[in-house]
This record gives sequence, C-alpha cells and structure tokens, in this order.
Amino acid sequence: MRSTTTVTPAPPEPSAALPAASPARHEATDVRCACGPTRRQLLRGTGAAAGALAGAGVVAACSGQTPSPQEAAESVSAAEPGTVVVALADVPVGGAVAAKVGGQDVLVTQPTEGEVHAFSAICTHEGCAVTPGDGELLCPCHQSRYALTDAAVLGGPAPEPLPSIEVEVSGDDVVVA
Repeated sequence: MRSTTTVTPAPPEPSAALPAASPARHEATDVRCACGPTRRQLLRGTGAAAGALAGAGVVAACSGQTPSPQEAAESVSAAEPGTVVVALADVPVGGAVAAKVGGQDVLVTQPTEGEVHAFSAICTHEGCAVTPGDGELLCPCHQSRYALTDAAVLGGPAPEPLPSIEVEVSGDDVVVA
C-alpha cells in the first residue's frame, strides 16, 4: 500500500525592494532601524550583486542622517547648563528612562538612589536606538548590552561604551551640568 503526502508550497517571501523612506524591521526583534532595509532583506531574492549595489545606496543615503553616538552626546552636552533632562522621580532606582534633549535621544540611569548618569541612546555598533532594559541598557537591534553606571559594554557586538553626558540633580530634576 502506498501512502501519499501532500506538500503545500511555502508562501512567497516578501519583496526585497522596500521604499527608501521606509525603515527596516529587524526580523528577529521586529525593531525599526533608522536606515532602510536590512542586508538580509536586500540580498533575499535579488541576487548578491543587486543587493550589494542597493546596500551601497542605503549606506550613502543614511550617512549624515543620524549623528554618531559621540556627536549626539556632544550636542546634548552643549545644551544650556541647567536644561532639564527628566524629573528625578521618573528615573527608576536600578534602572533607566529614555528622554530627549535638544532633539537628541538620551538615557538617564539611576543605578543607586541619588546616583544619576546620562548617555547617548545611539548604539555604538550600528546606530540603533538603545532602550532601558532590566537593570541594564539594551540595543534591541543586535542585543548589545550596556551597564547603568558607565555604559560599559556588557555583551553583544558593540565596540565601545555609550558616550557619557554630564548631568546633575538640581532640586527634583536631572539637568545638564
């Protein structure tokens, strides 16, 4: 007796051609990145040569759009001293909160009560937005992890710590020093 097996073809892959203005989604984490499609999306279904050409265009298009982590930190540090970053009460002890200063994304941490630090929220690996994690700072794009006290790299592909921003507590607020 013969058994028959029905094979259902897999649905077609989504088109690799994404609009230039559409940010890419990292498939593993469903996180949007600032610059176009991922390398995997470019190479899928387009051939390596076409993907390489498209990737070069994305890199060229993205250069200058997002400041480097150091440029972002310098921009925030150049803000008027006393500029409020966030209310101290909004920063969890043993954690962090995301904020903006002068249009730049920053992370304010409070490793222990009353001890505050601020860092650029731009990952030193690929420039994705770093977010508060569970007792650390986390880049959801490639899982780089940073320490709350000094933004030292705890794991992942990040090559260096997040740049520091000088802040202090003034009254009930964390302000640019």
